Amino acid sequence: METRSRKASLKRELRALLRSMDFIADRYLRRSGQGARKFFEIYRQLGSAWKFLGLQCRHDEGYRRNREGHDLCRICGHVKGVAENWRLLPVAGPIRLGGKRFHSAKRDFPNKQAAMIDVGVIHFHGTKLSVEVHNGYQSYWPGRKEPINIATDRIVRLWEGDVECWLDSNLVHVKWKPTGPRPHKPPYGAFLSELPRKMLKKFPVLLEYDHRDQLVGVNALMAPHRKKKGA
Repeated sequence: METRSRKASLKRELRALLRSMDFIADRYLRRSGQGARKFFEIYRQLGSAWKFLGLQCRHDEGYRRNREGHDLCRICGHVKGVAENWRLLPVAGPIRLGGKRFHSAKRDFPNKQAAMIDVGVIHFHGTKLSVEVHNGYQSYWPGRKEPINIATDRIVRLWEGDVECWLDSNLVHVKWKPTGPRPHKPPYGAFLSELPRKMLKKFPVLLEYDHRDQLVGVNALMAPHRKKKGA
């Protein structure tokens, strides 16, 4: 019942919107001068509203073929197979974009671009979030001719101010920009010297510091997943 009510309401809104677009197009867009420009802007805004309403449509009634040979949704008029560049987000409640994807191929690719499965960046309330999923591929160290193999991975990065949090299949890395002049050398890494060696297996944390002995990052190595008995 709720689905039928949603579809009927959407069809009413789309019909009213398309009638308004036809009214502007037939009466005002054929004119010239400053007035026509204003009505063209109104028509463009109505077209944006049509796109947003169309994103709510699930194309339940199928498609129809037009004179140009394109398949159009019978409800919203969306062209089948054309990518949608807009996203409708709820005002309240959790916001979900995309799905959680992992690497799939068992072979290595010649470069990162060919190995890329998914990549996305979003700026949300001043915070930047990046998700990258790729298969294995070959890369090169600067100044070396021999290629190296980059393993398959899913990398999530979060930036908030001067702090960056990096998560992948084996590592959780938190780093921040050091104060003062930019260091001219890469940071060094070391385990906590106060802990005995037998404790490091239970506390795999690696500290990073620069050449001025200033703390610039913390790495936590992820424990390998153990298979359950009988699995």
